[in-house]
Amino acid sequence: MPEGDTVWLTAHRLHAALAGQLLLRADLRVPKLATTDLAGRRLLEVVPRGKHLMARVEGDLTLHSHMQMDGAWHLYAPGERWRGGPMHQVRAVLETSARTAVGYRLPVLALLPTAEEDSVVGHLGPDLLGPDWDAARALERLAADPGRPLGEALLDQRNLAGIGNVYVAELCFLRGVTPWTPFGEVPAPEKLVALARRLLEANKARPGHVTTGDTRRGRTNWVYGREHQPCLRCGTPIRASEHGTADRARVAYWCPRCQRGPVPDPVTGPGTV
Repeated sequence: MPEGDTVWLTAHRLHAALAGQLLLRADLRVPKLATTDLAGRRLLEVVPRGKHLMARVEGDLTLHSHMQMDGAWHLYAPGERWRGGPMHQVRAVLETSARTAVGYRLPVLALLPTAEEDSVVGHLGPDLLGPDWDAARALERLAADPGRPLGEALLDQRNLAGIGNVYVAELCFLRGVTPWTPFGEVPAPEKLVALARRLLEANKARPGHVTTGDTRRGRTNWVYGREHQPCLRCGTPIRASEHGTADRARVAYWCPRCQRGPVPDPVTGPGTV
């Protein structure tokens, strides 16, 4: 699933290409919107909200999309060949005289009154990359369940919006705790939240999620995606397991030397190192 900085960059690019432009074609290829025609309306702006995209159109309408695990928006020049996937994966086409935006594999695509956007994003916590960012409110929401494992708490967009599994792994490493550490036992949680915002801010204008400061291939992340490889800090092999609830499990990566706290045991369940 794209992280919040990826969604921010997607929204920024769509906005730069389409904002203020008249829609010559708006083909929405989902059953509920198959007969909807937005052609002739001006696309006003595209804004991100956590991992959600809101494309606001004349007439107080908002086209809401969420990319979830595999979705993507691509931009093309007139006459350029579309390369984002086979045609049966196209869910939305927004065409202006200068650019065409194509949404592939979008599991969420809906049209709603702009005044009712809160019905789809109102549950979200403070947006790490949004104008409403409020670190104190995010901390308050996280601390409301002190026994909840840190990884689960950070992935819950109701606490703070924009963190995905890459940043969960990297934040836990940088703060020296495992993803299974209860939030109430995380030292200086305000530093964790501040670091989350700094990492997303640092990466929002470029593809990828660089957390080490090193953009070379294989060295952009401390632990994420590096199972069995040596820790870039101490050389210990990185381990991987699962974290999160059974229906929303994610792969967790950690260094058993640099990070302290509970870890899963395949025989006895969670233990402590």
